[in-house]
Amino acid sequence: MTEILEGPEAIVAAVARLGLGEPIAFPTETVYGLGADATDADAVERIFSLKGRPANNPLIVHVSGPEMADDLVESWTDEAQKLADTFWPGSLTLVLSKSGSVPDVVTAGGATVAIRCPAHPIALALIESLGKPIVGPSANPSGWISPTTADHVARGFGGKDLLIIEGGACRAGIESTVLDLTSDEPTILRLGVISHAQIAKVLGRPVHITPQDAGVARSPGVLGAHYQPSKPTLLKSTGSLKDADKSVYLISWSLKNTESAGGFAPMPHDPAGYARDLYRAMHDGELSDASQIWIEQPPETDDEEGDANSLLWAAILERLTRACHPPTPNPTHK
Repeated sequence: MTEILEGPEAIVAAVARLGLGEPIAFPTETVYGLGADATDADAVERIFSLKGRPANNPLIVHVSGPEMADDLVESWTDEAQKLADTFWPGSLTLVLSKSGSVPDVVTAGGATVAIRCPAHPIALALIESLGKPIVGPSANPSGWISPTTADHVARGFGGKDLLIIEGGACRAGIESTVLDLTSDEPTILRLGVISHAQIAKVLGRPVHITPQDAGVARSPGVLGAHYQPSKPTLLKSTGSLKDADKSVYLISWSLKNTESAGGFAPMPHDPAGYARDLYRAMHDGELSDASQIWIEQPPETDDEEGDANSLLWAAILERLTRACHPPTPNPTHK
């Protein structure tokens, strides 16, 4: 059964389980991750099985820093070092050509590996205590709402044999930015907290944003539905919120309160606060008695090149677009 531990004893117990090839769940600043020794193919396969994750969806490998990352890639480039110096530990994942030390199961059979150094003291202590990199896909059943608390993880894997390390609520709240450095042009494969403008400033050249190419995926979070509650979840305009009744759990940034809906989550007006609270609000809606979840469309922005708020709202909207689904049966969430 699931067990939540905290403090130094949780790290000791988690390292012991990782050494036996057993999965654990651990906090990062983005979301909670489902961990296994990244160099142990059998342990990584258990992560895929536990999550119900498609085998063609690669995993991010979490490292303690550039020195550990260097062992996982063919070449740790000057640009990778510049970005690590600026954004690590932090919410930036770098995609580079993998070395032979990375099992194919980690990369979905691809030639590249996605790596990041998390900005959470527990995650770093876990990696350093194990002395090996750790895969860390979000600690939830595949496609479901990402977890930002230990209780979210426990709810997703109730009854499973899983040790969860308590680390409080995640402060960033959405998944990392994924940047591909394997082509001539640095390219963002998944939007996140760190923007292309911030990255371009460090690299001194343009950074592109592109959908995932067909074929082998180089980034997680780009294949199929993600972040979805089991209840029908709809993205609604501000003007339509007045139509919410007791069958609706309402997630809104513009309203301070409402008595018409069947539940209400007021959201921060700033994008960083909104990102931090988004998955928590979706989990609360999932637990409510309402039959649907309505999420208010994020506020319009000027979308100026390089504007940090606009770019973060764009990352949030990408998550919401994937999370929302109409009122049709979804057997994957039963």
